[in-house]
Amino acid sequence: MSRGGLIKERDEPERRCIVTGEVQPKRGLIRFVAGPDGTVFPDLAEKLPGRGIWIAADRAAIDKAAAKGLFSRAAKAPVKAPEGLADLVEAGLARRVIELVSLARKSGIAVAGFEKVKGWLAEGRAKVLLQASDGSERGKGKLWTPTGGRWFGCLTASELGLSFGRDHVIHGALAAGGLTDKVILEAGRLTGLRGHDGGNTAAGKE
Repeated sequence: MSRGGLIKERDEPERRCIVTGEVQPKRGLIRFVAGPDGTVFPDLAEKLPGRGIWIAADRAAIDKAAAKGLFSRAAKAPVKAPEGLADLVEAGLARRVIELVSLARKSGIAVAGFEKVKGWLAEGRAKVLLQASDGSERGKGKLWTPTGGRWFGCLTASELGLSFGRDHVIHGALAAGGLTDKVILEAGRLTGLRGHDGGNTAAGKE
């Protein structure tokens, strides 16, 4: 299992983290590339040209790479990491999760609100339960992780609200689908940057 909490699949591409030295599935890692000016930046979509430098989706690992000059060692050239690199990665991942959930909503496979989410959970329709990290623990504890599914609490109420076109949202659910699989991937990485969701848990969280 990767640091992002994602289970390795057969024949899944793997890369070595330059900080831990561990080889693990790409989905649990962040790709970095160096620009023409020698500045390192995250390639979250993994599409930019250049030699990829991979680090576990973990704030401490990214901070260590920047502080210890590990990017230059991996690139075999003098490169520099910008200030607050881990913050840049976190912000970028948060945007990706928000945008993906928004697309899922527009595709009809995502709902928000306690009653709608509870209904989807009861019907077995939900594959992912999303709950705001700053929501009430009492309220969140009344819902449960979908059987065979996932729970994430890596977004704030205002961030989750952006996905649903509202000021704030505490509870959201996603049905199975390609977009949901992408949400699971990116939310797993974001959880690695933000820690274990601030300690917020749903009943039955795996």
